[in-house]
Amino acid sequence: MKNHLFATAAFALAVVASPASAQVNGIAVAEPAIAIAASQALQTAFGQIGTTYQAQRTQLEQLQVQRQTALKQFDTNNDGQLNEAEATAAQNNAAARSQIEGLDQQINQAQAPITQARVYALEQVAQQFGPAVQQVVTQHSLQLILSPGQAVYASQAADVTDEIATALNTLVPTVSTTVPAGWRPQQQTVSLYQEVQQVLVQAAMAQQAQQQQAAQPQAAQPQGR
Repeated sequence: MKNHLFATAAFALAVVASPASAQVNGIAVAEPAIAIAASQALQTAFGQIGTTYQAQRTQLEQLQVQRQTALKQFDTNNDGQLNEAEATAAQNNAAARSQIEGLDQQINQAQAPITQARVYALEQVAQQFGPAVQQVVTQHSLQLILSPGQAVYASQAADVTDEIATALNTLVPTVSTTVPAGWRPQQQTVSLYQEVQQVLVQAAMAQQAQQQQAAQPQAAQPQGR
C-alpha cells in the first residue's frame, strides 16, 4: 500500500484548519503543527522529497509487504492483526523473529534519508513560526494565544491557525530539501515533526474516507408515479 503522506500535505489545511477567523477580545487559539503542515513551503518540500526518494519509497512498500506476510502466518484467527497470544507465538519462533528483525532494520535504513530530509525542511519552516505568530499578534492586537487544549471553550472566530499559515507563506516561501553534511535536528524539531506527521495522517485518513464515501453507489431513489 502506497504511502500517501507526501501527496496529502496540501489536503491537511482544508481538512483540519479553521475557516477565516479573527481574534476575540485580544485572546486567540492556534495549532502550531497544523499551521506548519499547511504552509506552502513544507507542502512543496515534502512533494520534492517524495520524488527524490522514490526508489526508497518503493523499497519501503516492498519491505512492508514482506513484513506483513511474515506476520500473517501467526494470525490464526485471520483478523488482520496479532493478539497477545499470536504475538507471543511469533516472538517465540526464532526463525520468524530473525526475519522480522532483519526486515525492520532494512525498513529503518530505507526510511532514514526520507525522514531526515523532511525534518530538515520542517525545521526551516519552524524557525519562522515565531515571526509568523508575531505578525498575527500585531495585526489583531492579541494579548494571548492558547493551544485549543488549554482552552475550555474557543469559538471558530478565535482560531488564528490559518492566519499563521498565511504569514508563514510570506516569511518562508521555499525551503531547501538538501540536508547539509553533519546536520542534526533539534529535539524540539523532532517532536514537532511527529505532531505534523499526525496531522498529515489524519488528513490522509479523512481524504480516504471522503473518496470511499464518494465511490459508494447512491441509494436507489423511489420512482415517481
